[in-house]
Amino acid sequence: MVAAGDGPGLYLPNEAPWVVHADLATLVGGVRALLMQALHPGSLTGVRSHSRYKDDPLGRLAGTIRWLTITTYGSHEALANEAGRVNRMHESVRGTYQSAGGATRTYRAADTDLLRWVHIAFMDSFLRSHQAFSTRPIPGGADAYIRLWAKSVEPLGLDDVPRDEVGLLASLADYRSELAVTDATRDVIRWLRRPPLPLASRPVYALLFQSALASLPDEHRRLIGLRALPLGVVRPVTTRLLKFIRFAIGPESPIEDAAIARLRRSGVALDPEVGGRHEDVSCPKS
Repeated sequence: MVAAGDGPGLYLPNEAPWVVHADLATLVGGVRALLMQALHPGSLTGVRSHSRYKDDPLGRLAGTIRWLTITTYGSHEALANEAGRVNRMHESVRGTYQSAGGATRTYRAADTDLLRWVHIAFMDSFLRSHQAFSTRPIPGGADAYIRLWAKSVEPLGLDDVPRDEVGLLASLADYRSELAVTDATRDVIRWLRRPPLPLASRPVYALLFQSALASLPDEHRRLIGLRALPLGVVRPVTTRLLKFIRFAIGPESPIEDAAIARLRRSGVALDPEVGGRHEDVSCPKS
């Protein structure tokens, strides 16, 4: 996917989205984003009614990973093709849901309001998880990540999104009145808390879930209604776990290597130290 084409993409190896999404803190961020999305009745209904998250959770996850991978590392052509696929898929996702105030509303997955919430949930979750559980600085800091990652949803027709941290916090506040916890929400949260994983991986996932929960804003955690371990307790344990996982799997990243090879093939000037490994990317301090 990311090797296809001969042109550049949205980001370079020393830019904030590339650095954040290459980090294993995204394991926490992905769980956190799903918890946030479940709090919006519209996005929750879309997931429950039009996805296979229970019957084929890995297939559902693969679709999300595919979008993240192509938008971060792929060429402009690959992104355009993927955006077209997602837009076509969104057109068939429609229905009704009960709003936080009890009103029945119609929705389409392509609705700007729902797309913006999904984008904000992912963006806030990857950013906060990186800040909490990674030791790698974000080039340009939070504002750079938010501004640059906003480009990823433009092919979906979404341009009214936060461009800095102040805007992100304001957008989260704007959605406050639209969030609610229903029986359907609790069902999804129960599934996210204890998905059907192999026995050996459950303790690791349990820690990732606790870390995701602990890093949520207080108001979202109160809505979910689950007690969380203090962030100060889970942060050092999770950070060490992610470092151990990185050590165990090694620093190589075939996806980044393929993207960097494409960039070099297309004549993009790269830092000479960039060699396709996470640790080799030079990052200015945030």
